Amino acid sequence: MTEDAVARHYASDDIARRILDALRAELGADAAITPDALAPLDQFHGRGLQATRDLVAMLDPQPDEALLDIGCGIGGPARWIAGKFRCRVTGVDLTPDFVTAAQALTLATGLADRVSVLRGSALDLPFGAARFDRAYSQNVVMNIPDKPRFYAEAFRVLKPGGTLALSNGARGDGDPYFPVPWAATPDTSFLSTVEQTRRDIEGAGFRIERFHDATEEIRAQAAAQRPAAPGAAKPSLGLHVWLGDRIKLYAANSQRSIAEGRVRMLEVLARKPA
Repeated sequence: MTEDAVARHYASDDIARRILDALRAELGADAAITPDALAPLDQFHGRGLQATRDLVAMLDPQPDEALLDIGCGIGGPARWIAGKFRCRVTGVDLTPDFVTAAQALTLATGLADRVSVLRGSALDLPFGAARFDRAYSQNVVMNIPDKPRFYAEAFRVLKPGGTLALSNGARGDGDPYFPVPWAATPDTSFLSTVEQTRRDIEGAGFRIERFHDATEEIRAQAAAQRPAAPGAAKPSLGLHVWLGDRIKLYAANSQRSIAEGRVRMLEVLARKPA
């Protein structure tokens, strides 16, 4: 079953403990556990916290609104958004290890009154209709073969006039190099084309307000980053703390796939008609 295979790909034991131990070792035993402090460790997507900032600029969350994070991972974006904008964020993720870690890290930040995370499928969201003011999803749909249902579920749980912000990988010229962060093999990678992405979103009933292919900007940003000197020590805080050394190959293959145009990176804002 695809969902089981996806959950196995992301599985990692004792994530929260490893993250908190690393953070305290770096910042001190009494260091405040805040969304900003956790950002190098819990923003599990390309470009890290900057990608979340870019998505939030489209989403424009307001205080006390109800937001949904579809495929929330270990909850880094949900905590950061809730803390900065004083809104309420509910996260849903398929991977049990991610949900457990997200709940523990949310307690550690003192944000349990504004952030909740539960296990669930993006294809069968465990909420009634018209529940959320806004929703977002970062690099999740690449794991989902039934994209029309993904967008239909997001549409269903949004209030009339609600918005959906997306950061999506799309198919370019050729297959990506595996493994990548979202899939170890082609068996759990489902990239639609740029035009099919637009059709699927509109087919669910959304009105697209922004549809931007950000591949060139992301490619330029990656090229501008100076590579670490040979033998240089890696930072103490980073995704490697809980993902291990596999993150280096994931990142290298992802960057190469984007650089060669095999993967396109899309930023989309869609609205459910009022």
